[in-house]
Amino acid sequence: GTKKKAGCPGLGLFYAILSAFLFSLGSLCLKKMEDIHSVEVSAIRCVFQMAFVLPGLIYYKTGFLGPKGKRIFLFFRGFLGSTAMVLLYYAYQVMPLADATVIAFTGPVFTSLLAWIFLKEKYSLWDLLFTLFALTGVILIARPPFLFGSHVTGIEGSYTDHLKGTIAALTSTLSAASTLIILRKVGKSVHYFLSIWYYAVIGLIGCIIALFVLNEWRLPHCGRDRVFLVLIGLLGLGGQVFLTKALQIEKAGPVSIMRTMDVVFAFILQALFLNRPPTWWTVGGALCVVASSSGTAIRKWRHSVKKTKQREI
Repeated sequence: GTKKKAGCPGLGLFYAILSAFLFSLGSLCLKKMEDIHSVEVSAIRCVFQMAFVLPGLIYYKTGFLGPKGKRIFLFFRGFLGSTAMVLLYYAYQVMPLADATVIAFTGPVFTSLLAWIFLKEKYSLWDLLFTLFALTGVILIARPPFLFGSHVTGIEGSYTDHLKGTIAALTSTLSAASTLIILRKVGKSVHYFLSIWYYAVIGLIGCIIALFVLNEWRLPHCGRDRVFLVLIGLLGLGGQVFLTKALQIEKAGPVSIMRTMDVVFAFILQALFLNRPPTWWTVGGALCVVASSSGTAIRKWRHSVKKTKQREI
């Protein structure tokens, strides 16, 4: 089939920025909620995703299990993807919004590393440099006492919670990168809706089990938190829709670069609505992470453009 063309120049990039803004608003709603566990929030989001994807599965007649040879990949895609979501929500709750968002954007760097390990894709010295930049950014945000001393400023709550949030955000990023590797392995043999369906169903089942084990299931006590729960589901769904539309009409490289606007939005929203201006350590870490992620995206983009020109010749 023919590729879709954007109705106007830059429409795909606008969709990518809008997607980043919606994801940032969802993160802000999570920070504003009180006494609701991150696992319960994740379960609510999974319900919204299931409600959105189900009509698509019926319309495209994809079935609910997928091809037999791909089900194990779909299962791990759902498990790792939902795990990444829960851990990232936990990180948002226990550490500054900007810090958790910056760590989440080390994803492209770790995706390149995992693709080299499992898919035998090329991994150059530039990729290694970008990985070191990303790790430097994470260290500047985590600020371990053995490097920065015992008195760490600019964190929410205790340093123990800050460290837990950093580990959760980093593990979430590695899990999300692993899901991308699985999706590359599966390729176009599985419909996009079916991939999201596994993500939502396995995530919901896992969240329900975890809530019963932790005894953390509870309805929000006030109407405001219930509104925030609904908004998190809608904003997350809207962010995914616009990100998908952006990738349909624009190359992945520019879209990945525009997605780093999520970091900028997180800084602005944290300062405006949470009264917590980002520290200089966070700014330094953000610069390292954005530089590494953008560099990785630009290299992948140039490589794909070069391959396309070679095919045309």
